[in-house]
Amino acid sequence: MSSDLLSYEAAAALVAACAADLGCTQPPIRHVDLALAQGRVLAQILVADQDQPPFARSTRDGFACRAAEASTHALLHIAGATQAGQSPAGSLPPNAAWEIMTGAPVPEGADAVVMIEHIEKAGNHVRLLPPRTINAGDNIVAQGAQARKGDALLQAGTVLGPAQIALAAACGYAVLEVFSRPRVAILTTGDELISVDALPGPGQIRNSNAPMLAALVATAGGEPWVLPAAADNAASLDAALAQAAEADMLLISGGVSAGKFDLVEPVLARLGARFHFTGVRVQPGKPLVFGELPRSAGTSMRGGPGVLPFFGLPGNPISSAVTFQVFAAPVLAALAGSCESGPRFALAKLGRETDRHAKPGLTRFLPARCDFNPPAGQLPHVETVPWQGSGDQAAFARSNCFVVVPENSGSLESNTIVRILLP
Repeated sequence: MSSDLLSYEAAAALVAACAADLGCTQPPIRHVDLALAQGRVLAQILVADQDQPPFARSTRDGFACRAAEASTHALLHIAGATQAGQSPAGSLPPNAAWEIMTGAPVPEGADAVVMIEHIEKAGNHVRLLPPRTINAGDNIVAQGAQARKGDALLQAGTVLGPAQIALAAACGYAVLEVFSRPRVAILTTGDELISVDALPGPGQIRNSNAPMLAALVATAGGEPWVLPAAADNAASLDAALAQAAEADMLLISGGVSAGKFDLVEPVLARLGARFHFTGVRVQPGKPLVFGELPRSAGTSMRGGPGVLPFFGLPGNPISSAVTFQVFAAPVLAALAGSCESGPRFALAKLGRETDRHAKPGLTRFLPARCDFNPPAGQLPHVETVPWQGSGDQAAFARSNCFVVVPENSGSLESNTIVRILLP
């Protein structure tokens, strides 16, 4: 084991620091319809245009009343009725109740709502069934309880999901300001690569990394730009890298190991690259390269001159996927203007033990399948997926997470609580 390789923790910290620097430059702003805002990064402060809710509203079907009167179990005269979308006809008289539906405004004077299943009705009167009592505020959301007019509800940098889109809709935002998606150039390398629709000859493989990385980039909030695969020679790499200079981030898959035809690092060095690290103590993905290329002004959507951050990902598919999720995705998030960066981890209970013959010294990410629907009070159950190394795409496709084996552990025993890397 090379002692000059960074540990996973040190490499992740360095990536986070670089991402913070890159995130200081704000991406261009675009306007998108609310219906198209899923997954985009908010570029404005979202403000409440009115109190939320704008009126005291009932959370149950039942009868609005005064809690003190209802709790005496006396008969209360039904003074009126209101359904959602209507305004009350007036205020609530003394010793009265007001029939009300979920979401309807509560009449003035009422301070609670009795659920319909908790009352008995006699003609035009109702009473709360004893011995039940009710307190002021029960089953009512007061006006402005969720937000007041003018409150900042979401900050710029928030990734927009269904909940955030619903909030924007409630505040009247038909169009939102969002940051432009970073354009991520994806360059796969290798003489052995052929197109997906071609029939492989001896020694050839279909280029599966390009569509995989494109999917990962799109999921992480970037705009994938798949370049033609480059051959294992300096001229082909030079031409591809010149084209990639227009991107905001570059992913190079393959050609970063120490073999005779692994030319990516020498070509990048000749172009003036600054390398943050060349190798990390992780498996899979040990040969990972991270750095920046200088470029002239105006070559990216952010202007410049600036730099082009790049990752040299190992060519095996699982290696590329793991190193993208753990290291490249946080940089992409920063370039996208997101304040939510870093890989996502969770805890789970391990089924069978991991390979007991594995030696410590590397942080290992093992393809695994987790049951994310455990019984109440229990952690999810996770099992590693049998695999034949980082080129085993079938095993990768059967997994939905990675079990993380710490650097100082050769293996993990069954029934232990482990950390898992989420997609």
